[in-house]
Amino acid sequence: MRLFGVILLIASALASTPRTVPAVDPLPAFPRVVFWAWERPEKMPFLDPKAAGVAMLGGTIRAGVCHSRMQPLRLPAETPILVTVRIESAGAALPAVADAARCAVSWALMPGTRALQIDFDARVSERGWYRELLTELRRRLPAQVALTMTALASWCEQDGWIGDLPVAEAVPMLFRMGPGEVWNRRDFDVPVCRTSVGVATDELPAKIPSGRRVYFFHPSRWTEDDYHAAWKAVRSYQ
Repeated sequence: MRLFGVILLIASALASTPRTVPAVDPLPAFPRVVFWAWERPEKMPFLDPKAAGVAMLGGTIRAGVCHSRMQPLRLPAETPILVTVRIESAGAALPAVADAARCAVSWALMPGTRALQIDFDARVSERGWYRELLTELRRRLPAQVALTMTALASWCEQDGWIGDLPVAEAVPMLFRMGPGEVWNRRDFDVPVCRTSVGVATDELPAKIPSGRRVYFFHPSRWTEDDYHAAWKAVRSYQ
């Protein structure tokens, strides 16, 4: 009986230990460091395409209207590209799923695109629509183009509603966190959230879970100094 009690204690301790082992990388051919290029003119000749990729904003769906990227983006040849689509509802009616999917897919089929990432801070009432959109996107996208999403930290923890969405990766956003969006420096509960994190250069966390792809957001244009500072942060997380 005493041995049985010890086994139970060990099992209990293992079950309560924070999970720090990431899932298998769903984007194995994509770099482990990615720089978001938002809706502003960007010129990044200093980027090493063998070491880093770019998540470029391809367009925004705002209040039901599709707005393609208008600002130039200049990158070294062969830079791995992931297209990000931002969705903003501001409480307004969302577009028909088919219309939103048509816009997103048209942006995702730019030459050289390896993945499509949807960035939408969906309200609870909008989750059903979001699920339908992701399902439709996965149906329309070529098999070789991965479908990913960004995620509020709470979606990756106690909420967990994204666990069965048809995405290869969910990127927990560890910056600009609102009420209830508290990350306590352990791993995330939802497996699809365990391959990457999103951080901001002006709000870097002291620590992130190990073995993750790191997406960097920068609040202004990227400069060579900003680029190297981001790499310094990457080294500090290893």
